[in-house]
Amino acid sequence: MHVVTQTPPPPQASGGSPVDDRDPLGIADHAPLLRAWLDAEDAVRTGTLTPFTIPGHKQRTDLLGRLTQGDLPLYGGLAPIKAADELLARAEQLAAEHFGADWCRFSVGGSTHGNQALALGVGRPGRPVVVARTLHRSGLSALILAGLNPVWVHPRLHEQTHLPLGVDPGAVRAALAEHPDACAVLLTDPSYVGTCGDLPALADVAHAAGVPLILDAAWGAHFGAHPALPPHPLAAGADALVTSAHKTLPALNQATYVLARTTRTGGLLDADRLTRAFETGHTTSPSGAILASLDAARAVLALHGQALAEELLRLVTLARRRLAAVPGLRVLDPGTGVAGAAGRAGTVRLDPAKLVLQLAGTGAHGHAVEADLVAAGLPVELADRDTLIPMITLADDEDGVDRLLSTLEASIARHGGPARSPGRNPAWAIAAGSITQQALSPREAFFADHERVPWAQAAGRVCAEIVAPYPPGVPVLAPGELVTPEALAAVAAARADGSRIAYAADPTLSTLEVVRVRQS
Repeated sequence: MHVVTQTPPPPQASGGSPVDDRDPLGIADHAPLLRAWLDAEDAVRTGTLTPFTIPGHKQRTDLLGRLTQGDLPLYGGLAPIKAADELLARAEQLAAEHFGADWCRFSVGGSTHGNQALALGVGRPGRPVVVARTLHRSGLSALILAGLNPVWVHPRLHEQTHLPLGVDPGAVRAALAEHPDACAVLLTDPSYVGTCGDLPALADVAHAAGVPLILDAAWGAHFGAHPALPPHPLAAGADALVTSAHKTLPALNQATYVLARTTRTGGLLDADRLTRAFETGHTTSPSGAILASLDAARAVLALHGQALAEELLRLVTLARRRLAAVPGLRVLDPGTGVAGAAGRAGTVRLDPAKLVLQLAGTGAHGHAVEADLVAAGLPVELADRDTLIPMITLADDEDGVDRLLSTLEASIARHGGPARSPGRNPAWAIAAGSITQQALSPREAFFADHERVPWAQAAGRVCAEIVAPYPPGVPVLAPGELVTPEALAAVAAARADGSRIAYAADPTLSTLEVVRVRQS
């Protein structure tokens, strides 16, 4: 991964002229899609461009207000329709070179589309694939679309935090030995909570079996930007990955990189097959603004990534040190394991830019703390009873982080009480289960006849839908798996505790969709 060590530009550009607030870091000359977006937006604003193409709002603000500003399409917006593919290809090639890939596509469909494209690109229906049970809902939908049969591997849970660790390379080796016809290894790394696996060892295991290691690295787009961060997954041995630029980089929502090393450079994946798979689920009317933000985020990393990441790491380190002094609060620390009043025990391989807090020792309930943060205009990424994850990114500053920490400290003091034992988020408890019994493939269960049964009577039936507390979006009940009493109880308890239940046909949990039993 190419990184230029350079500090962000000063408030005044060279020659004393004011910095262009439309391109404050001076990256447009290094980002062709961004340059095209800036030029097109200027032309629309000044009236020199009057497009007779989609979108239908024609960038008018007297209809929907400011909502439409900057919403330019790639085709007919950033470039004439017949020239836009070449413009996009130039930007994708720059990203491929930056991240160490030979194949790169920009997706406006989030990591969901990327995961589906990679699954479609690696195997044929009916082939087994080794998959971590921590997969996101999008990964499960990818298995359904591609018709791949999962061979589940389960991460261990950390003893003190009950958070998922990386998948053990030995578990992957055993699964591949048992299923020599597997077509790939699909893992989620880093996890939603920032825990990471041993990617070089996992890549060695996959490659020894002749199959690619493919990652849902949605939360790792910043990896490799600084020596203190984990290396970029491609540099660590992965063959392909999807990563959400909008999660940890300054890109627009839905902006996602899909990257691979292919047979063109000695890899295991076919570039033409990947391209067909990508196009199968991608929109033919992509947002030029989202695409330009992917190009711009790559340029920011290339020109200023190390300096910005250093400031990010400084802010997160300060936050850890300050919060470690809160009585009872456990703060995950990548250097010392688990820091805080609960003691230091057990090393966690953790993204050092991720701030993960555990509240059980304070007696405060995560949902109550979250409500205080929302009321203060400080929503956080994840909050369940015991775990809180405020996302601090390259775009945050010291004043904002200080306000977050002050509000957190006051809220924990307000809601604190007797310490309790930390619970297990049902997503992680299911994901780490020693046995996941697959009665049908996810695809078979999806297309089978369904029926709804009372929630309390669903145990022993074959699940036909995805049910997941969100966040983190890891299915607790998944198509094709036998429904267990433990899974039913865990989801019901999460809902009763205030968690959002996602994807279920009946989010009240009165009923569950199961595969209809055929009458003999």
